[in-house]
Amino acid sequence: MTTQLSAPKRSRAATGRARSVAPDRSGERRKARLPSWRILSGWIYVLPALAVYAYVVIVPTIQSVWYSFWDWNGVGTATWVWFGNYVDFLSNPRLALALQHTVVFVFFYALLPICLGLVSAALVSRSGTRGNGFFRTVIFLPQVLTSVVIVVMWNELFSTSGLVNSFLKTIGAGALVQPWLGSFQWALPVLGLAGTWTTMGLCMLLFISGVGNIPSELYDAARVDGAGAIREFFSVTLPGLVPQVAVALTLTIIGALRVFDLVWLTTRGGPGDSTVTPSLLLYQTAFTEGAVGGGAAIGVCLAIVSIAIALVIVAFTDRRTS
Repeated sequence: MTTQLSAPKRSRAATGRARSVAPDRSGERRKARLPSWRILSGWIYVLPALAVYAYVVIVPTIQSVWYSFWDWNGVGTATWVWFGNYVDFLSNPRLALALQHTVVFVFFYALLPICLGLVSAALVSRSGTRGNGFFRTVIFLPQVLTSVVIVVMWNELFSTSGLVNSFLKTIGAGALVQPWLGSFQWALPVLGLAGTWTTMGLCMLLFISGVGNIPSELYDAARVDGAGAIREFFSVTLPGLVPQVAVALTLTIIGALRVFDLVWLTTRGGPGDSTVTPSLLLYQTAFTEGAVGGGAAIGVCLAIVSIAIALVIVAFTDRRTS
C-alpha cells in the first residue's frame, strides 16, 4: 500500500519540476502582441505617404496598362484592340535600331561607370591619399547637375565651333574636326560619354560606402601575406563590394533604358535615327503621332524589362553572397 501511494507523490513532484523547467512563453506572447491603438497609430502615420504613392505611382501605372489595350489619341473615341499596340511596337522596324543603341548606352551608362567608379573608389578610399574630399566632390558633382546644364555643356564642347574642335585645331589635328553631335558615327558615343560622366559619381559613392563596411582585418591580413594594391583590390575590395555593384548595375542599366532627356535636347534621335532610343519612340508615338495607347504599351514593355533586369541581378547577387 505504501508503494502504491508513494508513486503518485513522485509523479506529482516530477510534474512540478517539469513545469518549473519548461519555459513559460505566455508572457512572451503577450509582450509580442502590440496594442491595437499602437497599430492604428502606425497606420495613421503611414497612410498619407501611401496615399501619395498610390496617387503618383500605382494609379498611373494601372491607367497605363489599361490605356495600352486601346487605340486612342487622347481626345476622341477609343477602340479596344487587345494586344494590337504591343504587336505594333514589337514589329516596329525602328525597335531593333533602338535596342542596338540601348546596348551602346548600357556600356556607357553602366559598365564603364562601374569600372571607373571601382578604380576611383579604391584610390580615394585608401588611407594617406591627399585631397580625398576634393576628388570625391569633383567626381560626384555631375550627378547633381540637371540634364539641361549637361546638354548646354555638351553643346559647348562638341559643337562645330566647340572646345573639342578648337583643341584639335590647336594641336594640328584639324583633319579630325567634325560636327560630333551631327555625325552618324559619333553622335551616339558622344552622348554615351555624357552618361559615363554623370553616373560615375554615383557608382563611386556607392563603392566608397561599401569599402567602409569591409573589415580592416581583411586588408591587414592581405598586407601580411604580401599582397600589393592590385591583388588587395581583387582579393578583398571587389568581393566585399558585390551588393554595391549589384545596386549600381541595377540603377545604371535602368537609367540606360530610360535615356530620353539627353537625346531629345541634343539630337532628337538624329541625325536620321542614329540616336533613337525606346523612350524616344514612346514620346514620338504618344505625342507626335497621337497614339496614346501605343505609347502606353511601350511604357509597359519598358517597365517589364526593367523589373526583369532588377530581379535577375538580385537573384544573382543573392546566390553570390550566400
